[in-house]
Amino acid sequence: MAWCDWSEGKGFWSVTRHADILELNRNHQRLSSAQGIRMEDQTREEYLARRTFQETDPPEHTRTRMLVAKAFSKPMMALYEDQIRELCVNILDQALTLGEFDATHHIARQLPMRMLGRIAGLPEEDLDWLVDKGDALMANTDGDFTSHVVDKIDTDAYRLMPFRSPAGADLYDYASKLMSRQGTGGDASGVLHLISQPDAQGNVISDNEFRNFFCLLVAAGNDTTRYSIAAALHALANQPGLMAQLKSVQGDAAWEAVADEFIRWASPATHFRRTATEDFQYHGKKVLAGDKVLLWFISGNRDERAFEQPFSVNLSRGTNRHLSFGQGGPHACLGMWLARLELRVLLQELIKRVERIEQTGEHLFLRSNFVCGIKRLPVRMHLT
Repeated sequence: MAWCDWSEGKGFWSVTRHADILELNRNHQRLSSAQGIRMEDQTREEYLARRTFQETDPPEHTRTRMLVAKAFSKPMMALYEDQIRELCVNILDQALTLGEFDATHHIARQLPMRMLGRIAGLPEEDLDWLVDKGDALMANTDGDFTSHVVDKIDTDAYRLMPFRSPAGADLYDYASKLMSRQGTGGDASGVLHLISQPDAQGNVISDNEFRNFFCLLVAAGNDTTRYSIAAALHALANQPGLMAQLKSVQGDAAWEAVADEFIRWASPATHFRRTATEDFQYHGKKVLAGDKVLLWFISGNRDERAFEQPFSVNLSRGTNRHLSFGQGGPHACLGMWLARLELRVLLQELIKRVERIEQTGEHLFLRSNFVCGIKRLPVRMHLT
């Protein structure tokens, strides 16, 4: 644990070791999510206006989570496998006719975007627009995705919108229209319908909470899987022998391990912030109530104490206690089973068609300290 000064706001503690992150992430009584989950400072008014259930603690977090947990469970996600495989076949068939192309745009972006529509019950014709808006939210520090880069121009007019972004206002309007439709615009099993139902105590999600949940679904539900796929394709193009190793994988358990290893390697969510609720000592350091504490999942996923040779992909790693889904705490990613399934099925279909991936130009990362993602990956895929 180390203290970090920050010129843009209050400093913070950085937690970088795998074991420490696991331990601290479990302790929501001492380290709260209910004052924001990103590095930035927020007023109480901004927090209340923009918060999702990610930015709450149990039992409030648990009540909301239980409304949609079944929709994202492993058995429920397994029912989508045939649809995912059909989408993967169509996406790859289209991309592989292009010769040289941007794999992030033509492959990695396409699959989670289309699955989002099916799970949320959204019109196919709206998906491109929705994902563009989600990109503008999550990549609010990157001029390739938004005209309102938060550290480059004054975004104070949008301080009550998600990620201080005008795209948040657009998504709020879209969500309000969904709410006005009977059944929230989806079927009775759709996640948007489920989140609008009363909980066990009869409480109903507020209009603002629904809008914020919708923004979270569009942004986080698309970006993290996209950048895991992009990282996997980049690794296959640049780590010798990896494609041959992938082609030799057999069995469901081995394929699940493959997906986890690529997700560890990608680490699309670099960190999540917590706020100390009390003074406490940790590894000889004194943390004060109100201090920001950042759990650096991307560092924990490269910790030599937890992973042998962590700076390379090893598809035979076996048991993989990576941190990419926030495991060990109450905020473990709802979409983890869908992300694993999408990546696994895409790779299975890819190796049927592709012998070798050649990177043909410089890859570019997203400008962000929150999301680790390759936003541009020029490749040529040599077919079998």
